[in-house]
Amino acid sequence: MPAAAAVSAAPSPCAVAPPPAFASRATSVGGSPVREILALTERPGVISFAGGLPAPELFDTEGLRAAYDAAFAVSARRALQYSTTEGVPELREAVARRATARGLPTGTDDVLVTSGSQQALTLLTAALVEPGDVVLVENPTYLAALQCFGMAGARVVAVPCDAEGLVPEALEEIVARERPKLLYTIPTFQNPTGRTLPGTRRAAVAQTAARLGLWLIEDDPYGELRYEGAEVPWLAAHPGAQDRTALLGSFSKIMAPGLRLGWLRAPAALRRAAVVAKQAADLHTSTVDQLAAAHYLAAVDLEAHVSAVRAAYRARRDALLAGLADALPAGSSWNRPEGGMFVWARLPEGHDAAGLLGTALTHEVAFVPGSPFFTGPPDPRTLRLSFTTHTPAEITEGLARLGRACRRS
Repeated sequence: MPAAAAVSAAPSPCAVAPPPAFASRATSVGGSPVREILALTERPGVISFAGGLPAPELFDTEGLRAAYDAAFAVSARRALQYSTTEGVPELREAVARRATARGLPTGTDDVLVTSGSQQALTLLTAALVEPGDVVLVENPTYLAALQCFGMAGARVVAVPCDAEGLVPEALEEIVARERPKLLYTIPTFQNPTGRTLPGTRRAAVAQTAARLGLWLIEDDPYGELRYEGAEVPWLAAHPGAQDRTALLGSFSKIMAPGLRLGWLRAPAALRRAAVVAKQAADLHTSTVDQLAAAHYLAAVDLEAHVSAVRAAYRARRDALLAGLADALPAGSSWNRPEGGMFVWARLPEGHDAAGLLGTALTHEVAFVPGSPFFTGPPDPRTLRLSFTTHTPAEITEGLARLGRACRRS
């Protein structure tokens, strides 16, 4: 064929259609401001009170290395193979024993292993929440929970809180008015405030849920990090709550967050719905990580390890509390958490925590402004300070920098 004819036979150019739009949930929910702040604080020399990060020098690296070696030595083929959605039996049994020892009778079949407790929350949301459903939360609350509910299209309603946590009388009134699907709560060493809901209020929450019809999601990533005071029974253990509470736990704070291992304890029907949701999400949690964790729990005295972690974190909490009066402006206030990872502070009238953060970063120190944790109008004077990542000496230096930043702002 002549060259001219070949050219004339070529198809003519046409317009290219753009791909379809993203789902509305992907554009209506923003990214995490906390994660964005963490990215700003990763440069060398910054002392960060921003992230709720465990101290890496306290990880039991040798014990975990031995646990992975054992997982491969016993059966490398099993460790590298697919597993059941519910989780390997050894790890589920270990979780059930530990929950029972903490006062909540639990069987192996009551437990679903998840890829971190954040996945457990996502699975429960998928199982329970439809667009437009009302979800109740504490105010302020865990930022990633707000993202999770937002992605599901829920209408999130805040329950009024005071220094001890959510107010039961306010909860009862809101449940009667809004007819919510569930209440999400972090009753022990809450993120971001560090406060703990007293037992009497937990009993009242359980009674309200039973009387008015309400699912409860009890998130407990910090409960084993208690530095003083008496243990408070899980909300899930209170009469009225047993048949409607999903309890979430995690190995991130007591072993290592890189394992991405969490667990869910829930009534049978809800747990089965979460299993189906997990099958659609990732089939199952990493087999080798589960087996290594099971070997670790069988071979290591985890309570002794956690006790050492508590002692270190207690000293760090005390160092932060001891220096706040000199670091923050006169008239500031803050709480004294009995455990967990966070202190919640409030600047005096006329101050703004987000503006202070900009100045603080120039002094190579960081924290998280409290505003993103609120549902509805935020309190711009609030800030969250994590004390677990740095040594007491580093905390003292960080507070000195923060004090200089406050005097400049």
